[in-house]
Amino acid sequence: MHLPPIVYRRPARNPVLPAHVLALLALLLPAGLAGQGSRIDAPEVASPRGSAATQVGGAFDSGGTYGNGSWIVVDYGRPILRGRENIFGSGDSYGDGFLLGAPLWRVGANQSTRFMTETDLDFGGSRLPAGDYSVFAELEESRWTLIFSTWGVKESFGEENSDALWGSYEYTPDRDVLRTTMSVETADRAADQLIITFTDMTQEGGNFTVWWDDQIATAAFTVAP
Repeated sequence: MHLPPIVYRRPARNPVLPAHVLALLALLLPAGLAGQGSRIDAPEVASPRGSAATQVGGAFDSGGTYGNGSWIVVDYGRPILRGRENIFGSGDSYGDGFLLGAPLWRVGANQSTRFMTETDLDFGGSRLPAGDYSVFAELEESRWTLIFSTWGVKESFGEENSDALWGSYEYTPDRDVLRTTMSVETADRAADQLIITFTDMTQEGGNFTVWWDDQIATAAFTVAP
């Protein structure tokens, strides 16, 4: 029986690239490919932006596909307690500790909080037309006043724009579209980072909810008829 000769092939050696080539590849490749595995980058600002969204007024068909709903979306800066306790305070000075001279709260941090709805909503018997709004809140220990306004948003504190605000500085009520009362309760635990969300939702409405530290404020709303 004649066996074929055994041929030994030397394994290919990994080429060693010059240092300047490796440096260039590190710049060009996505972060997850250039390193060993993926990583989460730290936020570049102290209060990263966040969002909340829901849909109302729609329905699922027999095939399980949702349709004809209208979006409601909130975009806001999310401040973090970083060890601070009882940040809202109490009594006549309730909320003053983080307003830093502003007349009311931007319900967030940095740029003004924005609220977009594709359909008319009803808050406490008052109609909020579909559109984009800046959101503010007047703070009292027993209740908050939620404000929807047509003030625009400045992208930086020093921006010159008489139709826009940075947060709530220089706010005036002449552009208010709707004001409604928010009920306030004290939770038995604290949210370290501000949370804005929609709670107890149905396709007819639900609650606009704000939770920071141990304070939870809620305003009920429905899809306007």
